[in-house]
Amino acid sequence: MCALKAKRQFIGESPADRDELIIEHLPLVKYLVGRIVPQLPAHVDSQDLMSAAIIGLINAADRYDPERGVLFKTFAEQHVRGTILDELRSYDVLSRSMRDKYKRLEREVVSLEHRLGRNPTGEEVASALNMELDEYYALLDDVHVFTFISIDDSWEDDEGSPFCLADVLCESESRNPQQQFMKKQLVEALGQAIDTLPDKERLAVTLYYSEDLNLKEIGEALGLTESRISQLLSQAMVRLRGKLKLHKT
Repeated sequence: MCALKAKRQFIGESPADRDELIIEHLPLVKYLVGRIVPQLPAHVDSQDLMSAAIIGLINAADRYDPERGVLFKTFAEQHVRGTILDELRSYDVLSRSMRDKYKRLEREVVSLEHRLGRNPTGEEVASALNMELDEYYALLDDVHVFTFISIDDSWEDDEGSPFCLADVLCESESRNPQQQFMKKQLVEALGQAIDTLPDKERLAVTLYYSEDLNLKEIGEALGLTESRISQLLSQAMVRLRGKLKLHKT
């Protein structure tokens, strides 16, 4: 307790400042939880997830040091996402089985892209996986939670701090020069990757992350079901993560 008090004095933050940060950014927590809940299995308790996310916000307020040149919103988003991921792991939402399925799918998509020189179609991926097309769509449904969540686990700076795809897609701000430089690189790589997506996938990604539409609204705009939009976004995330991994190496 004394150490925490000393830290606050060192960074010029009073307990009142901390409480104000927490209260001011509660809508951010609600937003982040609200974006992920529709993608989760029914057995996941949204209230438990919200409680965990608030704890992440409180921890962020306790650890925040403005002298590092990072906006609190950016800092808090990282901590809240991390807490949400930890909570979801406790539900086994990110099970080893799901990760294995996802990695197999990602490897096959990347391999096909190299072999064909273009984005493979769903039919081509299904064939490569020795699946019927309906089975492939079911696989996308199985891993869609991982594809939505794993967007928050895509990038690290030289210090190992999370710097994720969602930061770029949601245009989070940061005054940290290193993160600004990395963001510029990632924006360029991401822009090129998104431009190569099939039309429906590119539009779905844009509407979901840039226009902030939910799956139902995107489905209405494109004349597709929510399930099909979820599959398109899952497929797009597999492609994008594969391309960004290649960019990192």
